Amino acid sequence: MAKTYKDTDTTAEQRKEDHIALAFDSQVAERNIDTRFYYEPLLAGHPTNDETCEVDFLQYKFQLPLWISSMTGGTERAANINKNLARACGEYKLGMGLGSCRSLLLSNERLKDFDVKNLVGDQPLYANLGIAQIEQLYKADKLPLIAEMLKKLTADGLIIHINPLQEWMQPEGDRYFMNPIELIKIIIQEITPHIIVKEVGQGMGPMSLLELMMLPIDAVDFGASGGTNFALLELLRDKDKTSLHESLVYVGHSADEMVDFVNYILEKQGDKIQCKNIIISGGVKTYLDGYYLINKIKTNAVYGQASSFLKYAMDDYETLQEYIEEQRKGLTLAKKLLKIKA
Repeated sequence: MAKTYKDTDTTAEQRKEDHIALAFDSQVAERNIDTRFYYEPLLAGHPTNDETCEVDFLQYKFQLPLWISSMTGGTERAANINKNLARACGEYKLGMGLGSCRSLLLSNERLKDFDVKNLVGDQPLYANLGIAQIEQLYKADKLPLIAEMLKKLTADGLIIHINPLQEWMQPEGDRYFMNPIELIKIIIQEITPHIIVKEVGQGMGPMSLLELMMLPIDAVDFGASGGTNFALLELLRDKDKTSLHESLVYVGHSADEMVDFVNYILEKQGDKIQCKNIIISGGVKTYLDGYYLINKIKTNAVYGQASSFLKYAMDDYETLQEYIEEQRKGLTLAKKLLKIKA
């Protein structure tokens, strides 16, 4: 019996009307074309609904190359946000960094805000402390408090955030005077080698990246300029300093520039490099940004988002779930049709 074909599209007429009505509003100027990619529409079909973009990172299997970057803690709203993020991390097999866990060093009052390892499951969960607090603990001979904090969170490691400009701008900011690299080496020796080091919105130059990548740490998290800039955030909190120090908030490096730094370091210093895992964060606003950067870098990488996740995690879990699902769809489509330009 011959096969038959029947067009069941009942929306064709309305769709064509829409095309006519919107044609002049749907033109993309040449200056707005995304020049990062070769678009290759003849080489693959659409992805299926169950496709993922699996990657191995930090000895874990991620369904998507996504890291939930450190955001919040120590407030009433933080508990719900962290629970939503941790649940998504467990469901989609991602990695997650907690916000600053400083409040847990001497008290368990806010432990419920951070105690989410049961939701993350077998995926990586990292606690978080600032370099200023670590220096204070070191000078007071209290570094074991960090180990105790990691234990009560059942954390898989520690994020150390390096934030000199934020601390400088913050009205209540701390000052630290030791070389952060030396403090990180002490933490590796005395507490844990499972460390991620990140900036908080300015990024890092090539010398800092090189020093970090020569250490046996788990990963470097860019915290590049282009996303939430915590130095600017603190400056806005202190109106008296705004005009005096405003120029400092524009100092830093974009994620794209830092990828170039890392590629150069790997090319020139490859035999000295111990840390080859990178979390590309800072200004990674869309899945296309993430797709481009993790394919441009010449080492193992995922991309991190903070404010984008925060926006959706403040509501019900389904809102966050939908956001991640759309990223999954976008990444699988990009993998089929887009090749980055060298």
